[in-house]
Amino acid sequence: MRILFVGDVVGRPGRDAVAALLLELRDELRVDLAIVNGENAAGGAGLTAEIARELQASGADVVTTGNHVWDQRQFVNEIESLDFVLRPINLPPNNPGRGALVAKGVLVANAIGRTFMAPADDPFRAMDELLASRDVHAPTVTILDWHAEATSEKLAMGWHLDGRVTAVVGSHTHVPTADARVLPNGTALVCDTGMVGPRDSILGMRTAVIVDRFRTGLPKRFEVADGQVVFGSVLIDADDATGKARSIERVDRMHPA
Repeated sequence: MRILFVGDVVGRPGRDAVAALLLELRDELRVDLAIVNGENAAGGAGLTAEIARELQASGADVVTTGNHVWDQRQFVNEIESLDFVLRPINLPPNNPGRGALVAKGVLVANAIGRTFMAPADDPFRAMDELLASRDVHAPTVTILDWHAEATSEKLAMGWHLDGRVTAVVGSHTHVPTADARVLPNGTALVCDTGMVGPRDSILGMRTAVIVDRFRTGLPKRFEVADGQVVFGSVLIDADDATGKARSIERVDRMHPA
């Protein structure tokens, strides 16, 4: 089983890169399942049903989200109709949508961190409960999109789940980390996959706006940058008999403006 996880897609430039590259990468890398984080796909903040289906048409089997899941307010009413889209599993129980689903024989979950993030329920307990609820017919391969800020918290989840899931794949910071590896008990881990967004930017946004906000402390309206797009992803090779990861490797591409 070969699973491609694609990092946070930022705005129209990111969506265009996914449309141009994902199906090609699926063929080139013999990908069985493609997971795409789409929480910044709508103008750099949030997701809509229309854009979620656009990502699906571009080759995503599952679309995950994170702390910006409800930034586009209408998505609260749209997510229930999208059976391929996840919101963080540890949001309060009254939130619509689902935190885990099975796609192509793989259990995919989405969780959000709490360090330097908005309040949320305990992600460690939420994952323990999800894994405890599995029966003998549940998929052996399990992938977690771990949407968190602090590398310490990301690493802690990886070690907490080592041997119980196939991969803990980090998202959220839009900056790729150079720590992809398989832990001793067979769980692949990377702190952050990076983004699919404009390279000459600050986390996908126009640099002048962000610099000015840091310099003045005044609120600024974020604007998605343009130019060449970096496509950040990781490929996980999993043993579908045992659910263990054989390898995890970075797959980075560039898409012209």
